[in-house]
Amino acid sequence: MRLHLVLPMLLALLATLAGCGPDKADTPTRAIIPPDMQNKEARQLFGAMSFASAQSPSSYGSYSRGCVAGAEQLAESGPTWQAMRLSRNRNWGTPELIDYLEDLSGKAAKIPGWKGIYIGDMSQPRGGPMTSGHASHQIGLDADIWLRPATDLSLSRSARENISSISMRRNAGAFVNDNWTPQHMELVKAAASDPRVARIFLFPGAKVQMCKEATGDRSWLRKVRPWYGHHYHFHVRLACPRGMSGCVNQDPPPPGDGCAEAQQWVNNILNPPPPDPNAPAPKPRRQLKMADLPAQCLSVLQSR
Repeated sequence: MRLHLVLPMLLALLATLAGCGPDKADTPTRAIIPPDMQNKEARQLFGAMSFASAQSPSSYGSYSRGCVAGAEQLAESGPTWQAMRLSRNRNWGTPELIDYLEDLSGKAAKIPGWKGIYIGDMSQPRGGPMTSGHASHQIGLDADIWLRPATDLSLSRSARENISSISMRRNAGAFVNDNWTPQHMELVKAAASDPRVARIFLFPGAKVQMCKEATGDRSWLRKVRPWYGHHYHFHVRLACPRGMSGCVNQDPPPPGDGCAEAQQWVNNILNPPPPDPNAPAPKPRRQLKMADLPAQCLSVLQSR
């Protein structure tokens, strides 16, 4: 194991033994955040940061309400990957996420027709809410993997801004289309089989297709969960690394392989249930304020 992965665990253990470990991230201490900062929109503050905090690597809070200290930047290009949409500056994450992506890209390079992977959004330099796009990706443990086979790993910065991934869905996500191949399932299986992974989000038609085709050990299917969109990429979410006590873990997936639930989702796409006349109108998503985030995120934001 690399030293920079071991060091945060040792530091967290020493802090806990000394009685000065970080507060629980899901119960932020608002008193630590100055009154003039509490009502500021977190997405504007974190979105303006162009480099990581000078702190030990740590994730604070939950995937959709948190931040990341001491993040690492994924290299723009590697032997088996390229980071896409570099202008967004969202190729940051915990050391564990960087290691995972390097490992996954190496496995992808062994799949026929793939030289590696194209990696979409990870997190901002200090995590936190984004000015556009994702509600999650806030604590350096999420990454989007394009479903477009990476056949050219010499793309220029300009090409990476203009090239697009390829949709795999048909009938609004009820089925895969002709772009889906057995190699896509091989990549998703490799991604889900890593013990560091908590969840993989992918459109329901792809989950049902893999449920039909998977043989042998099917335990990896449990981590693959159907979700809206996610037909140009699949979303990998790592579990909180050991020693990061301020990180709030994803709940374990439900028992079983999840195939029946995915099939029901597909059935609802093909034959939508009648609308509930008593259902409340959806409310627009409220933008997170600094007071909504764990108290540690203020020091992450202010670190130089």
